[in-house]
Amino acid sequence: MKSFIFKLSIIFFILILLSFNFCFSATPKIVNKLNDAFSDIEGWIIKLATPAAAVAVGTGVFMKKFSFGDEERMRTGKKLIKNSLFSYGFILAIDLILAAIKTLVG
Repeated sequence: MKSFIFKLSIIFFILILLSFNFCFSATPKIVNKLNDAFSDIEGWIIKLATPAAAVAVGTGVFMKKFSFGDEERMRTGKKLIKNSLFSYGFILAIDLILAAIKTLVG
């Protein structure tokens, strides 16, 4: 009987601690600041990736256009266009994945 009361009191104590944790919990200021900072960094990366991809694609197009029949430059231009579009798509896909995770979590 004594061990049953002890176990029951331990379970009751754990439930009380859990209820306090959920009722009175708040996000600390440092976590909010970090979340805001990561959101700002994500926005900057998206803003910088668009012109960077445009410049890379333009460089690849001009390299291909002004290769004057040089096969190596044509291959390099095609590779530059393909890789820059792939990288830009990857950055946009990561942005979409992070947005989906934020909606699921928050």
